[in-house]
Amino acid sequence: MSRHLKALPALGLLVLLAYLPYLPVELPGVLPGRVNGPGSMQLLAICLTMAGIALSYDVVFGRTGLLSFGHALFVAAGSYLTAIGMASLSLPLPLAALLALVGTTVLALVVGGIALRVGGIAFAMVTLAFAQAASIIVLRNPGDVTGGEEGRSLDRDLMPDVLLGVNNAPYRYWLALAFVAVAWLAVAWLSRTRAGHAMAAVRENEARAAVLGFDVYRAKLIAVVVAAFLGGLGGVVHAVVLGGSNPHLTTAEFTLSLLVMVVLGGAGSRWGAVLGGFLYTYADSRLVNLSGSSLLESLPGALGNVLSQPLFVLGTFFVIVVYFAPTGLTGLGHRVLRRERVE
Repeated sequence: MSRHLKALPALGLLVLLAYLPYLPVELPGVLPGRVNGPGSMQLLAICLTMAGIALSYDVVFGRTGLLSFGHALFVAAGSYLTAIGMASLSLPLPLAALLALVGTTVLALVVGGIALRVGGIAFAMVTLAFAQAASIIVLRNPGDVTGGEEGRSLDRDLMPDVLLGVNNAPYRYWLALAFVAVAWLAVAWLSRTRAGHAMAAVRENEARAAVLGFDVYRAKLIAVVVAAFLGGLGGVVHAVVLGGSNPHLTTAEFTLSLLVMVVLGGAGSRWGAVLGGFLYTYADSRLVNLSGSSLLESLPGALGNVLSQPLFVLGTFFVIVVYFAPTGLTGLGHRVLRRERVE
């Protein structure tokens, strides 16, 4: 019964978010136009997609304690294999997505099987090497399948009509919301399995986990594969929401942004990863729009120059959060709630 009660806040939030496309309300300064307008729906869809992808990275980093610099590889694999499957093999979106997920899972087994032979910073460097190799391949555009620096667009003729066009932005939003819900349920289920318990033990003390009888290598490989599968699914949704694949998904910078999202929200927490991914993506998008607005011209020169640099503002906010709330925003929220209960 208590488990069901704990799920009520998440269920209530899901219902509220699902209702947003029916809400013709304007939030000046918060969203670009009406809540259910195309611009707002697209922005929220991107934020939700990145929240789900951040949750997939948290499976490796927050729940298993593995610092991976190559998670972008799996997200990009999901995105690019979907686009390539539709363009080169003329597969409809569902079959292309299935191909992408199978390919991403196989890739995770190979990368994880090799990288997990070492530990610590060596593991991070091996995953980074795989990701960088993929990035080079994508940019060189072999056989004209990746699109190089231009990326690869999805074949509109093979896309469901309900996911195309400005007026169908709410359906892409619902798709992104469904992805977050699926990722949330998958991680919640995983955390209650023996594999999830083994991951938690590895995160706390790998040597002790081995002494207790856990298969450490197997637990870490499962974490990499599950994270890759969810990341690949996020890549599929990302391609649908944005209409194609972007080479930025293959970069180490993308993985570092996922790391920042997870740390910002709270590593090892489902709420933390989702909140961190959503807020970081939202802030990044809105700050980019702010940097090009006339509002900054009315501010003093030094302040205007600072606010016109989104990465500087995000970096400053990240440092403040890490300094005053080392367990992330969710950890800070838990401490505040406990303090109120004591008082």
